[in-house]
Amino acid sequence: MIDGVHVKRLTVHSDDRGLLMEVLRADDPCYVPIKQTTYTEAYPGVIKAFHWHRKQWDLWFFASGTAQVVLYDLRPESPTHRRTDVVIMGERAPILLAIPIGVAHGYRVLGTKPAALFYHTTEAYDPADPDEERIPWDDPTIGFDWTTRPR
Repeated sequence: MIDGVHVKRLTVHSDDRGLLMEVLRADDPCYVPIKQTTYTEAYPGVIKAFHWHRKQWDLWFFASGTAQVVLYDLRPESPTHRRTDVVIMGERAPILLAIPIGVAHGYRVLGTKPAALFYHTTEAYDPADPDEERIPWDDPTIGFDWTTRPR
């Protein structure tokens, strides 16, 4: 994985009443203080990519649907500079993904239902000074091919 990125595979506890998952705990190795939680849904086939932050960490959890999350390390001082990683996340792959400052990230919704994303951030959004730098989804420097291929 890209240096500093944490993938926490979640344990699903289920019985005849339903299910329960602990998503984030203060004693997790990837824990960072959270200042805002936002919820968003994206429709099948939608690509939301790329963006990155100068001041904040993101912690992502897809509560339903499935997404192909793509990470790209922009940090020149990082041992994984210019590395790309892919994480499949969602209701069938319950994961909490911690994305550090300087790592570009985005996702494509897979399957036939919307993907529901809760993202927790270490900074509150400030519309007067948004900490969100954009990179086009098809940026040639990253060079990620978003198409699904038969295997």
